[in-house]
Amino acid sequence: MSRRQVLAALAGGAAVMATTAGCGFKSAGASSSSPDGDVSYWTQVDPTNTVQQAAISAFNKTAKGQVTLSEIASTGYLSKIQTAMGSSAMPGLFFNWGGGSLSEYVKAGKLVELDASLKSHFLASPLQAGIVDGKFVGLPCRGTQPVFLYYNKSLFAQAGVQPPATYDDLLNLVQVFKKRGVIPFAIAGTSANSWTELMWIEYLVDRLAGPDLFKSIAGGDWSGWKDPSILQAAQMVEELVAAGAFGTTFGSVNYGAGGTSTLFATGRAAMQLMGSWDYATLQGISADFTANDLGYVAFPAIGGGKGDPKNVSGNPTNYLTMTTAAARTTATDFLQTVFSDSYVLGLVKMGEVPVTTNTKSLLSQSSDPAYSNFLYDLVADAPSFTQSWDQALGSTLATPMLTEIQKLFNGQDSPAQFVSNVLAIQS
Repeated sequence: MSRRQVLAALAGGAAVMATTAGCGFKSAGASSSSPDGDVSYWTQVDPTNTVQQAAISAFNKTAKGQVTLSEIASTGYLSKIQTAMGSSAMPGLFFNWGGGSLSEYVKAGKLVELDASLKSHFLASPLQAGIVDGKFVGLPCRGTQPVFLYYNKSLFAQAGVQPPATYDDLLNLVQVFKKRGVIPFAIAGTSANSWTELMWIEYLVDRLAGPDLFKSIAGGDWSGWKDPSILQAAQMVEELVAAGAFGTTFGSVNYGAGGTSTLFATGRAAMQLMGSWDYATLQGISADFTANDLGYVAFPAIGGGKGDPKNVSGNPTNYLTMTTAAARTTATDFLQTVFSDSYVLGLVKMGEVPVTTNTKSLLSQSSDPAYSNFLYDLVADAPSFTQSWDQALGSTLATPMLTEIQKLFNGQDSPAQFVSNVLAIQS
């Protein structure tokens, strides 16, 4: 699923729900069905659903209760979940993005808190977005989608430079490629694509302050925007724009094919800060480019910053969540399939990089093992994986925040005005 599909779904707004259990789970209420009854599993339409269906078919051959998969179009998925969660038509299991998208369901007592022993099958950092208000309610079920720096190896070789290890390196590369008539970083600056600008803010704040500052903000302490690191990050954005890091017309450039991805894949931009989902887009533009010229590295360290340069931002993964409507034994047994070798290998063969502990041994069967191993190691080595801020905050807060970020990049607001305006979102 693309980043845009995720954001379109999340824009549906908040809902009303939260925790329960039995059979090894903590419960705030009784299940509405027998423990070994049938379970409905709702998910978005996606090519990887063939892997989900294969797991269900295999499970149903020996299980007492049967699992049934319902595929729902992405444009109506979130609203259908929200409606169902406030009625007697709740699914037993449903696909989601973790973090803020589950918060209201947790508060309303509609979700089952999963057994902590399941955590041992997954990498630690992506599990964080599946733990909401202290409740473990989201089990990773798809590939990881971290954000990192893509770079054009041919352009770097021609310029005689290396990808940036430090922020000073990054600033130097801006000048190197400007002099060569190449846009240093492709970025989409139109109003619908300000989430691409958010990625810069996310990493700058993480490298300056560490992940706890945003955790505090997402946890309800909006005054965290007053932290000096926020202002410093905004000042760094202002400096990057003034230095020409993003070219001079990025405000009219869109994300994806025909926009940023094409600028990058055709050599008109040397780098881009983007999520792993862009790999497929780049491959669609030029398979030769992705095979021979595509390079990738983590976002660089900032000298004097508190943040670990191994920290990652982006979409940790997608999650599978159990509701209080589930036939508990059937649902619990089915959850064991999402870290089985057959399930993980099915995702790997479709280009996904799951976050299970057994994934590494299966990545040799990926279509691009080098890229898949880079993604897996990036996440496996990350002390913290911060969920994209717009997803973590929910649309009510994220939408005006993204507007202010765009105004900062466009020069409509000074760094100080940016801080003041974001603080005013929740005054």
